Order: sequence, then structure tokens, then C-alpha cells
Amino acid sequence: MKLLLQASLFLILGGLAAWIIDRDAGYAFLAWGNWSLETSLAMLVVIAVAALGLLYYLLRFLLGLFQLPGRLGAWRERRRRERVRQHLIRGLLEFAEGHWDRAERLLTRDAELSDTPLLNYLAAARAAQRQGAHDRRDAYIRLAHRHMPTADVAVGLTQAELQLAHQQFEQALATLKHLREAAPRHTHVLRLLASLYEQLGDWEQLRQLLPELRKAKTASPAELDALEHRVWRALLETAADAMEPSRLDTVWQKMPRALQQAPDMQVAHARLLHQRQRDGEAEALLRALLKKHWQEEAVALYGLLDLADPAAALTRAEAWLPGRELDPVLLLTLGRLSLRDRLWGKARSYLEAAIANGAGLPARRELGRLLDALGEEQAAARVYREAVLEPDAGPLVPLPEQIPRGNPGHADSPEPRLPDFQEALPEG
Repeated sequence: MKLLLQASLFLILGGLAAWIIDRDAGYAFLAWGNWSLETSLAMLVVIAVAALGLLYYLLRFLLGLFQLPGRLGAWRERRRRERVRQHLIRGLLEFAEGHWDRAERLLTRDAELSDTPLLNYLAAARAAQRQGAHDRRDAYIRLAHRHMPTADVAVGLTQAELQLAHQQFEQALATLKHLREAAPRHTHVLRLLASLYEQLGDWEQLRQLLPELRKAKTASPAELDALEHRVWRALLETAADAMEPSRLDTVWQKMPRALQQAPDMQVAHARLLHQRQRDGEAEALLRALLKKHWQEEAVALYGLLDLADPAAALTRAEAWLPGRELDPVLLLTLGRLSLRDRLWGKARSYLEAAIANGAGLPARRELGRLLDALGEEQAAARVYREAVLEPDAGPLVPLPEQIPRGNPGHADSPEPRLPDFQEALPEG
């Protein structure tokens, strides 16, 4: 379009000039020393225009020669940038396809010439990590930081993620603590730090981090609630294992009230009290819980408590029976409490009812022990046999309906002798 406009303008001007010359070509006389020129004015104008045109193109040619080195350098720079860009793209593609060694070579080949050396070196560090070359990985991380010191968080996060992937927990912890000082509210830093504390089992540090995790909204409220639940439950278990008996009470008192009211947390607390032979406190906790929430786990634990007054515990548990006469967990608990109260007939009835309603392996074990103690060996053996065949006892190899006695390949082979149970017991 531009060339067409220029051609149209030249045609118009040329036509105008031809019209003027046709009417009057004019006269021009030039003299300089002994030299003179006599011609028409139109011819003089044509000569002047041609001279100016030649001068213009001569100057452009000379200027082009002068600028040639710069243009050649710019062309080489464009070629170099294109080559570096292609290496970066190809390296990322190789990384995506799982060719870690080729990706590393391509990403580092022209990284020093790249406009984005940070991306090259961070991607190369990940490729080296996949190959198990942790020394090269750390070297690429240092090069990335050297080329862009202002990207400390991005480089540090990459380093921490790679250290966590290789289970270098101490190094990852140092890196994340440094990042937390540089960016105290960075969401991903806090998320990685929380994950690391959970892997290390450092529940106290994770507990202290929880308010910041909520403030930074590192996860959904439901996920953070579940994390807080795990943290306090782990703190309880850690306290129960401590040598100091009061440690469990201290942790329970520090726990937020909303968590103290959670049924599963109360059951966990009662189980830990039971493990420390504080069954009276566990019984009071479970009894208060079961007044508000019926929970099978709490009922099952109630039957395992060693209480000073088993008769009172049995009476309280039997008060839960109306409306739950077919509850296998409650029936098993009543059977166990009856055993503690030495009510053998009642215990047998409850345990048989529990088995009939699907209590399974635990009830069969309790009933088998009771029948064995009562001297009913055949009945106990039958219950034990049923316990072995319970699905909860684990899978069994299928057997044919009839197993031939002796070696099937030899008709006169004697019947195999099973080892005597007493002989199989170790001495001492």
C-alpha cells in the first residue's frame, strides 16, 4: 500500500511537471569561472533532482557499510538467543518425557547466555535430582542463586522440595527456616514446613505452627482441623510414653476445649489412661462420653478396663442394654465385665449372644478361654476351631474336602505324627 501511494504521488508530480514544461520550458544559464552551462530550466531541475537522488543513495550506501559490523553483531545475537531458547524448550520437553540426562545437558549447555538462567538452573537441578546426582543438584541451586539473588524464595523452595524428596530432612529444615525468616507468611513455605514437622514427628513445633497455617490459609478449614486433630492426638500418645506420669494430664489440659469434647479424642485419652493403669479415670471419662454419644469404640474399651468394683461397672453397662439387645459390641463388653465379676454363667450367655450377632474373633477367644477354664475341653476346642476359621483371623490356604492319610504316592506310608504341643514349647 505504501509503495502504491508513492508511485501514485510520483505519477501525479511527473504529470504536473510535464504539463508545466509543455507550456514553458524556461531558460537557465550557469557560469563559474571559465565554465558555463546554458540549458532549459526544466532540464536543470531534472539534473538537480537526479544528482540529489544519487547523493542520497550514495550516503545510504556508505552509512550501511559503516553500520555493517553492528548489524552483523545484532544478527548473531538474535541467532544466539534463538539457539538458547530452543535449548531451553527442548530441555524442558526432555524433562517432561523422563530423559533426565539429556534434559540436564540441554538446560545447562547455554545457561550462562540465557536471558533466564534462573529457569535453566532450577530445571537442571530437578533433572539432576531425578538421576540421584545430589552434588550437581546443589551446584545448580547455587548457580541459580548467584544469577538472581533477588529470587531467594523461589530458589530456596526448589532446594527444599528436592531435599524433602531425597529425605534430607535436616537440610530441608534449615532451608525452610531460612525461607521463613525471609518470607514469614509465604503459604508454600509454611505448607512445606508443616509437612516436614509431621514427617519428623515434631508435634510440638507443628502445634506452634498451626495458628500461622490458619492465618495464611495454607489449606481448607476442614484439612487444618484434621491436622490439628492429628497433632493433639500424637501429643497425647507422646505424653503417655513419657516417664513423667503427669505429662499426659498436662497435655490434655492444654488441648483446646473443642477437641477435648470430640468423642474420638476422649476415647483416645481413655485408652492412654488404661495403658497407664489409670482405669478408674478412664471409666469416668468413658461413662460421661457414653451419656452423650453412643460410640462402639468407647463401649469396647469399657469392657477392657480393670476396675476395683466390676459389679458396679457391669450394672452400669447393663443399663445401656435396653434397645441394644442385639448390639455385638455391647454384648461382648457385658461378657467381659461378667468375667471380671466371676459370673461365669452370665459371661457365657453374653459371649454366646455376642457371637450369634456377629462379634467375631474377640468374642470366640473370650468364650474359648472361659470354656477351657470350666473344663469343657470339647466345647472350647469347637469354639477355638471356629475362631481359627473366622475371616478376621486372616486368610487360609484352601484345602481339598478329603486329605489322604500318609504320602499319597506310597500306600503303605504310616500316618504322619503331629508334634506334641508340650514338646514344641521352649524350655524355661
